[in-house]
Amino acid sequence: MAEFEFAGMTFKGGKMAVILTALSTLGGASWAAFEFYKDYMDMKEVVQNIDVDAIKAENAIVITKLDDAIEYTRDIKSGLRDDILRIEKQADRAEDKVRNMEEKVREMIDKASQRFETRRDSLISDNARDLKDLEKRLNDKIQKALDNPLAD
Repeated sequence: MAEFEFAGMTFKGGKMAVILTALSTLGGASWAAFEFYKDYMDMKEVVQNIDVDAIKAENAIVITKLDDAIEYTRDIKSGLRDDILRIEKQADRAEDKVRNMEEKVREMIDKASQRFETRRDSLISDNARDLKDLEKRLNDKIQKALDNPLAD
């Protein structure tokens, strides 16, 4: 079996495997700590180079633009509201005009119907009177002809 001696101590078999495992774990942990430290130092350099004033200025510009956008949106909303109200008023006026025109047309139709009926009744009564006069004259002539057949 393999064995080795280190600092006056002798290691054999299983102990040797445990020591090699411990040494490799210690080496891996050291490497991870070094990488972590390196990343920390890189990040520290980045953080130290950050220009806070530039970030504040950029934030101020963004806030100003956002406020302008909000104000513009409010203006659009107010304009749309005014446009909608104006359109509603125009629609109401149009409805009123249509209603008034409808009433006027109905009145005109009613008056025309009344005039037509009056005129028709007048024509019928005139025709009836004319027919009665004609009938009376015909009856008179027939009667004369019957009374005096040789008179004509």
